[in-house]
Amino acid sequence: MKHVQTRARRAGAALAAVLTWAGLLAGASGCTSDPMDEVFGKPQSPEDIIRVWPGDDSKGVRPDEPLKVRVPSGRLESVKVVKSQDAQESRVPGHITDDGLTWKPDDPRLALAAKYTVDVVALDEHGRRSARHTTFTTAVPGERFIGYVTPENRSTVGTGMIVSLEFNREIENRAAVERAIQVTAKPAVEIRPHWFGNDRLDFRPRNYWKPGTKVTVGLRLRDVEAAPGVYGLQSKTFSFTVGRSQVSLVDAAEHTMQVRRDGDLLATVPITAGSPKRTTYNGKMVVMEMLEMTRMNSRTVGFGGEYNIPDVPHAMRLTNSGTFLHGNYWAPDAFGNTNVSHGCVGLRDVKGGSSDTPAGWFFDRSLIGDVIEVVHSKDKEVAPDNGLGGWNMRWEKWKAGGAVK
Repeated sequence: MKHVQTRARRAGAALAAVLTWAGLLAGASGCTSDPMDEVFGKPQSPEDIIRVWPGDDSKGVRPDEPLKVRVPSGRLESVKVVKSQDAQESRVPGHITDDGLTWKPDDPRLALAAKYTVDVVALDEHGRRSARHTTFTTAVPGERFIGYVTPENRSTVGTGMIVSLEFNREIENRAAVERAIQVTAKPAVEIRPHWFGNDRLDFRPRNYWKPGTKVTVGLRLRDVEAAPGVYGLQSKTFSFTVGRSQVSLVDAAEHTMQVRRDGDLLATVPITAGSPKRTTYNGKMVVMEMLEMTRMNSRTVGFGGEYNIPDVPHAMRLTNSGTFLHGNYWAPDAFGNTNVSHGCVGLRDVKGGSSDTPAGWFFDRSLIGDVIEVVHSKDKEVAPDNGLGGWNMRWEKWKAGGAVK
């Protein structure tokens, strides 16, 4: 009888073993539910141990949501995160914490309009390896902003050039935008930013650039939030080189312009400046644009129908408001004698322009970024934001105009 009971117990144990393995197999296959799961809990697959945020196949993820990988025990063996944006792929740098349990990106902010792919390999406390593959996409912003930059990439400019960005939208978070723009020089010099309103940011050193300086401008505006829901689009680097120094001093009372190259007097040129009714601004102005010929119409600068000249030669823009230094063929007796212009500085020229005239000679020897300083005019000083007039602002006041304190 004892022998029979023993065999019965063995048979029961064998049946229990069969049921247990059947339950495990059923749980592993995922096809059926086993009653034993209700007692012991459903077995967890190895990949479920690896936690990834944002979740797999998430869409419209905001840039400030955290990207993180974590395991509750064991350690992360490898984490590879790849960002796909604008048809280009790049590895997202990050690090595993000292305890081996967590991975975080070095830059906490996510890029917008991008797809992220996360591949993780982890070891549990028994040395067993598991892996997980997830993807998610970030939100596509409804509004973007860009900055229009002066000067042009790879240009050679005069020593008075100011790096100027004009934005196509109002910037509310000026500090964030300012931090995303880096202007450096070689040889090194202190360069500081100054905001003019909420849509323009200029950079300059304390004094004019040293000839031969190479200036590099890095725009890291991509995905920077300038205003609620408005994000930057640009991520690029450009540079320009500072050429020789040329600073010209216009004396409106003497009707002359002294042209100095690298500190030496190159020539004294007779000029005509603004008439008593239409005086020329005093102060330092920078050549912003050079046109071999252009039309000048008084209506575009608020002077009614006083003039409309279709072929002004050798025109060099000095302010946004319409001040030019240009060739003049219609007032041949004014140069060196009287001021007859509507606020511009005129040099003798001929119809159609010529390199043999004072205007042509000066135009051929000028660069965008050269400085023209006007003195002894019966007008106010040009505003710092009228063209590239920032040299008329004291250095301490200029520095105070930055948003990052």
